[in-house]
Amino acid sequence: MHLYFKFIITLCLYLVVSGCGDKKTTLVVYTTHGKDLIEEYVTAFEKEKPTVKVYAIDMGSQDALDRIRSESVNPQASVWWGAPAPLFMQAQTEDLLTPYEPSWSQFIEPFYGDENHHWYGTYLTPEVIAYNSEKLTKEMAPQDWDDLLTPEWKDRIVIRNPLASGTMRAIFISRVLEALRAGKTAEDGFAWLKKLDANTHSYASDPTMLYIKLSRGESEITLWNMPDIMLQRNQNNYPFDFVLPKSGTVVVTDCIALIKGGKHPQLAKEFYEFVTTREALVNQAHKYYRIPARNDIDRAALPEWMREPINAIPMDWPLFAKKSNEWMRYWDENIRNQGK
Repeated sequence: MHLYFKFIITLCLYLVVSGCGDKKTTLVVYTTHGKDLIEEYVTAFEKEKPTVKVYAIDMGSQDALDRIRSESVNPQASVWWGAPAPLFMQAQTEDLLTPYEPSWSQFIEPFYGDENHHWYGTYLTPEVIAYNSEKLTKEMAPQDWDDLLTPEWKDRIVIRNPLASGTMRAIFISRVLEALRAGKTAEDGFAWLKKLDANTHSYASDPTMLYIKLSRGESEITLWNMPDIMLQRNQNNYPFDFVLPKSGTVVVTDCIALIKGGKHPQLAKEFYEFVTTREALVNQAHKYYRIPARNDIDRAALPEWMREPINAIPMDWPLFAKKSNEWMRYWDENIRNQGK
């Protein structure tokens, strides 16, 4: 269902409930974390607070920022839970967030949060090359970013529409930033993306369509984040596996913030704290494969695979935040579907 209609249906339900004399306080949360994780924590929070009703609207990262921006005169949501740090940086620049220093702020490295407390990191999310494990073995799959550009993978790649996806924006823009880091130009990064477009079979409108296309074998390869691939494989039985690119990967800081002008600010702070406790993050690590950003969590309490270091590509996140929209607009107008 289209995001707009989902949102309208949710608001209608809220109005119906309100009209029936329900005295519950409503809290609206915009989130990117998927149905299972969201439902668990909304249910638990409402159980602790029986007079509260939480409406958690799941959407793409860029969609969340666009909606917060469009509603800035009359904010509908109070909490933004989930999206890469550069989108929160953009929101901060546009004065869309209200500062809040959580109780655990001292346990976050400075580069995983905003010094003025507008946003804080919750998870560290590595991006991977994922594949259909019924079609390919790990050895057969591309082992690094440049491998995706070889003739072998022509029309065998499906990609989530990057305009709406923080994950895909991070991967795409990392290619431009890598070109700049190597002393080349942004045009060299776009040339890489043009070659990827030439090998891309289709662009999926949302994560569900991405999973369907990959699981059916319509395409055998995608680029996505490691936690979601593990979740779909281990809990939803999709035939997925992944490769961490040999040259290093993008590790995105996934964040949380309060929305400026959001209703019930004290309740919003309580929800913010509720989903980011040590206990919550350990549970999210085991059940939803989320790597905590907090440094005060006993590593022995986390899944064994999380204890291994990940080779992270250096990223200029402030430049990412500044140039993201411009570069993605250029990709959309000059590269998408041009390589066929």
